[in-house]
Amino acid sequence: MDPKMVYTRRLEDFRAQQKILQKKKLVLGVVRFGSIAAIIAAFYFLWSIGMLYVFSAVVLLTAVFIRLVYHDLANKAAIKHLGYLVSVNEEELLALEGAYHHFADGRGYLPKEHFYAADIDIFGHASLFQFLNRTSSDMGAAQLSQWLLEPADAQDILSRQAAVKEISAKISWRQELQAYGNENSIKSGTVVRLEQWLHEPTLFLQFKHWKWLRIVLPFISTSIVIAALSGWISIGIMYLSLLIFAAIAYQVNKLVSPLHDSLSKMVNEMEGLSQSIALIENESFDADLLNQLKQQYISRSGKASVYTTQLKKILDRLDLRYNIVLSAPLNLLLLWNLQQVLDLEKWKQQHAADVANWFHALGAIEALNSFATIHFNNPSWCFPVLKSGYFFIEANELGHPLINETKRVNNFIKIDARAELMLVTGSNMAGKSTYLRSVGVNVVLAMAGAPVCAHTFSISPVQLITSMRIADNLEESTSTFYAELKKLKTVIDKVNNEEEVFILLDEILRGTNSLDRHTGSVALIRQLIKQRSAGIIATHDLALADIKNEFPASILNFHFDAQVEKEELFFDYKLKPGVCESLNASILMKKIGIEL
Repeated sequence: MDPKMVYTRRLEDFRAQQKILQKKKLVLGVVRFGSIAAIIAAFYFLWSIGMLYVFSAVVLLTAVFIRLVYHDLANKAAIKHLGYLVSVNEEELLALEGAYHHFADGRGYLPKEHFYAADIDIFGHASLFQFLNRTSSDMGAAQLSQWLLEPADAQDILSRQAAVKEISAKISWRQELQAYGNENSIKSGTVVRLEQWLHEPTLFLQFKHWKWLRIVLPFISTSIVIAALSGWISIGIMYLSLLIFAAIAYQVNKLVSPLHDSLSKMVNEMEGLSQSIALIENESFDADLLNQLKQQYISRSGKASVYTTQLKKILDRLDLRYNIVLSAPLNLLLLWNLQQVLDLEKWKQQHAADVANWFHALGAIEALNSFATIHFNNPSWCFPVLKSGYFFIEANELGHPLINETKRVNNFIKIDARAELMLVTGSNMAGKSTYLRSVGVNVVLAMAGAPVCAHTFSISPVQLITSMRIADNLEESTSTFYAELKKLKTVIDKVNNEEEVFILLDEILRGTNSLDRHTGSVALIRQLIKQRSAGIIATHDLALADIKNEFPASILNFHFDAQVEKEELFFDYKLKPGVCESLNASILMKKIGIEL
């Protein structure tokens, strides 16, 4: 399926449905007004016939009016939901054109120090996270970020691949999940407040007598009111009893108020959670991972979507304490706040152990949905084939996923043994750094269980580690050179511990003089080969290529070059075997006015 054609067709369908529902909204408004007019007319025309006819007509027409109100609310909800589905397809059409910057960029998930996150733009504007991200909840974004930061083991990678392939084909289901999530996005603060409440001791249920007092006390209060209004007891007794019940209700409200203030703000998010969970519960899956996640919502006693709806309804009822007109009579006669908080605590006792799993499962499914959308949008990409042992990587037509397909230049890579290092030399701006980032980003995708930007891709499960983008740190009084040494120490520690890592280094030791730089680079390469490590090193130092004479089986020399015609530079950005022989720095310096 052509993604652009699919999104365009769905967008047209949803907009057509919106127009139909907007017309229905107008009709319902007219009919609802007509029902009110009919109630008034019933009083006018039937009053002279008899009260029984008036009462019957009013009851019937009121029932019709209430039915119309519910239809109207459902219609408005459908219009709103369609609006989110329209937005989903509009955003995907933009993303296909390379305009994906409206998605959240995840910059808050960037660790202060990490093996590769800052070097290859995992987070931030125009980052891999922003390109991938189709999550709606904070749990989904956190799960996606974790998968991009931590390589999975082989079994998890294969499980995620199977899940991504399956839900990629379920475009309607995927977009419904996104739309429900965007409609009522679940924030991490909500999850924190809910989990805090779940771990707090109960206020009322620990006093077992409330189980029968919640029934007896309202029965007493309503019976006294009915008896007083019927003349069976004096009004004074009714006032006295209501005063007593008001004192009880006041004390209950003092305890309920802070709890309600904490939970009341999450009503809409509970609705979104319930809708998303119901969508997952009602879908059939083949992939084991999807069924494992779905199972988090289904138990012998019932479905999580039902339980989350119950919680929302309890909180809705508790919100009536903010209604000045209804709050007083409900609490005086029925101890309304007490009834709801007892239901809340009963709900907590039954489901507290499951709530964390519900949120975790939704986050994982949203992260998988992000990968699935990217797979659908890029049908030419492939899923990596995992190889056993350390180390193997081979890819054809490998490109950087964040470069638009119309501008992207694809390349290859092959390292099929331990102690093999690709040494990439090249002129300025010829494509060395972009090549390293292309390899790095695709390794991250592969280790996360996502499709990669390549026609074929095979790799051994590995920890990526890079040293590419080094900056000083004024806060820590760290120079650029020292910052790079710290990064290289991490690399050395890893290889000395014989960890299975894949190393990407760009212009190492750039912060020192040329002699020290060459000497240190040669020493580092020798150490990496000695420790049987694999990686790619990009450099301007052509003399480093001579180290192949010392280690002919361990150094793979490749280069990027530039073509010069009438002092104009042309780049093809293609990786070629051998050492670079064309230099362009002098031409570039002349162009800015340096007289050589």
